[in-house]
Amino acid sequence: MGHNGSTIAMTPTRKGPTMTNPSASAAPHPEHDPGTRRWLPQSWTAVDSARAERLLAAEWERFGTWSQASGAHNQRASQSLPLGVTSSFQHWDPYPITIQSARGAWLTDVDGNRLLDLSMGFGAMLVGHLNPVVVEHVERALEETGTLFVTPSPQATEMSERFRERFHLDMLRFTNSGTESLMYAIRCARAFTGRKAIVKIEGGYHGGYDGLQISVKPDLADIGPADNPTPQVPFDVEAGTVHVVAYNDLGQLERVFAAHGSEIAAFVVEPVIENLSIVVPDEGYLPGVRALCDRYGVVLIFDEVKTGLTAGYAGATQRLGVQPDLVTLAKSIGGGLPLAAFGGKREVMEVVVDNRMAHFGTYNGNPLVMAAAKAVDEICTHEALDAAEAINVGEMDAMDQIITEFELPAHTVGLGVKGCVTWSPTPVRNYRDYKATDFRLAELSWLWGVNRGILTPPGLDEQWLVSLAHTQADMEMLTSHFRDLAVALRA
Repeated sequence: MGHNGSTIAMTPTRKGPTMTNPSASAAPHPEHDPGTRRWLPQSWTAVDSARAERLLAAEWERFGTWSQASGAHNQRASQSLPLGVTSSFQHWDPYPITIQSARGAWLTDVDGNRLLDLSMGFGAMLVGHLNPVVVEHVERALEETGTLFVTPSPQATEMSERFRERFHLDMLRFTNSGTESLMYAIRCARAFTGRKAIVKIEGGYHGGYDGLQISVKPDLADIGPADNPTPQVPFDVEAGTVHVVAYNDLGQLERVFAAHGSEIAAFVVEPVIENLSIVVPDEGYLPGVRALCDRYGVVLIFDEVKTGLTAGYAGATQRLGVQPDLVTLAKSIGGGLPLAAFGGKREVMEVVVDNRMAHFGTYNGNPLVMAAAKAVDEICTHEALDAAEAINVGEMDAMDQIITEFELPAHTVGLGVKGCVTWSPTPVRNYRDYKATDFRLAELSWLWGVNRGILTPPGLDEQWLVSLAHTQADMEMLTSHFRDLAVALRA
């Protein structure tokens, strides 16, 4: 069983001759967007599958030797919380690590172990746990301002102005989660266009809204051919009309628009996909998407819930140089408090002004989260984010050297302060490529880190985040343990 509770089919591997990466010379794959980073090995050797299995079994045995209190807590929590967790992604078999406190870049679990947090709430903790500036702003709101007015407030107005300037949005509204922001962005698009259908990316995740639950990490057996995907609809979902296309494939998108454009309100896409580890756009893909949406009158929605400030000072939108009609934000903008937003071009957001679409929410823009947002906006300067990104790039460079030295079938991908090792020697450009990666090695790499005090997100798409609280020494732990894993794989 995998740590996400599902049986994982490992791509067969064998120890064999060194293989040359054809993309190094023949370049059969398009170049990636220059605003992103992807490095590929020149050559690689397959990993002995039996050795990988033995290492994985040993690591799961080791896991049980230091995490007993987490196991006991999960048994207790499971009596009142399904799976013993508050969000299903938090669970893995046999049980997840339970954290009782955090500060800076470090976590303390219920066994008293300290772990380096490289998940950082998928970006929500970009400025670090208990960042003193965030704490100061929030304490002032608690003592002097208030937590909830359910009226207009100067605090919300100020933050809307700050966000408008930073993210280049004409207008925006605050919400409390990424799911809410995506839901309302789609409703804006429908009200603006007078159309109902939407298009999304195969394998893309955009929160819990029904229309976006289609083809989220579906089984290959359920989704038809790669060049003409079949939408996979969970039984519990009432989605409406949703078309699914592969990421990095303008031809598929144009065919869907040509056939159904008069019915399509919006195309929803992460400019850089961050729920399949990290998948970056081909050079020219996002400008091509923008042009197609313009041609067919489709509202382009960039989901920046996971990118946002982790991609740079003004998010992936500005970094990659393509302006959508609407952007959704969350996680990194709130300093760990529940804050999200959607906004964009004035002509689209005017549907809220003239009540073609009503937007409500008791907690929207409350002064407590506005205080945290102001702190984050002050902290996340160009200089601070550039310094964290420099550490991340250095970490990926070090990983590249290890991959090269041990001829591992892997490569690195990065955007801003996020990075990952993808267990494939060739580029992952879409969901089908992702499904062809070596998930058993991904599981081993993840668990190897967990057992050595490094916590990255659970799932078979490991990804790290260098927050403003991480140091070069912190990140060198990751490199050191990755080298140890490489030695063990080649022993």
